[in-house]
Amino acid sequence: MSTQEGIRPAPVPLVLGGARGGPKVRTLRKDSWKRSPLITQGYLLLFVIYATWAAFQNSNYYVGASSHRDLISPFYSPCIGASCVAGSRGSFYLHWWTYSPALVILIIPLGFRVTCYYYRKAYYRSFWHSPQACGVTDGHKKYTGETRFPLIIQNIHRYFFVLGVLLNIMLTIDAVMAFRMPGEGIGFSVGTLVLCLNAILLWLYSISCHACRHLCGGHVNEFSKHPVRHGLWKIVTPLNAKHMQLAWVSLTFVALTDLYVRLVASGVITDPKIF
Repeated sequence: MSTQEGIRPAPVPLVLGGARGGPKVRTLRKDSWKRSPLITQGYLLLFVIYATWAAFQNSNYYVGASSHRDLISPFYSPCIGASCVAGSRGSFYLHWWTYSPALVILIIPLGFRVTCYYYRKAYYRSFWHSPQACGVTDGHKKYTGETRFPLIIQNIHRYFFVLGVLLNIMLTIDAVMAFRMPGEGIGFSVGTLVLCLNAILLWLYSISCHACRHLCGGHVNEFSKHPVRHGLWKIVTPLNAKHMQLAWVSLTFVALTDLYVRLVASGVITDPKIF
């Protein structure tokens, strides 16, 4: 036995459950680490303020036959309230709901995005300070993860994903209907382009979701035995790497789509016909 083999290292004490937040020094970082959470906080607040205002307007969300168009805001589609303007709703609607239909519809995209894995990171850092950035101490002394109320309800994300897919189907139908120009036949306008791009971006955001990737390839030990699921997994995995970018782009464009329809419906601008 060598001298080195005969020496046993001294045990290193292991302490679990230390104070959340670490040492008194908040961080040793010298860069502008506060910029990102502040920008995120401001942008999310701006979107929430606009979406709330738009939802309570209950007007200027549909451009119909009088303008030779069929354009509806994604905030109000599908329009299922009794207060929906003529032409904006189908045969099914809630007879007892006389308030803004957006207050019902927005529950789905709100629930889907709030429980989204990326958005959790975004608002945990910007609002909850848990933590604000890498290498920065936590803003709380105790950490329980997502095991207690209200954060435990984040697990319903997979169910909101299904509802989100159904909503995307409805918005895709809206995009197709935007080619219809009452009194003029079939055509293509800027509004048609806007609704089509909005539907595409929402689909890309949805299928790049972690829940979608797990649905395609989760609980599979051997992809060779599941060629269809493997093929789907290979499609959504590259998109999953761009989930953050798609989250922001789709969030921005859905608000711009509502704004465009609102400006056309209120007569501030016209919807130019391309062909």
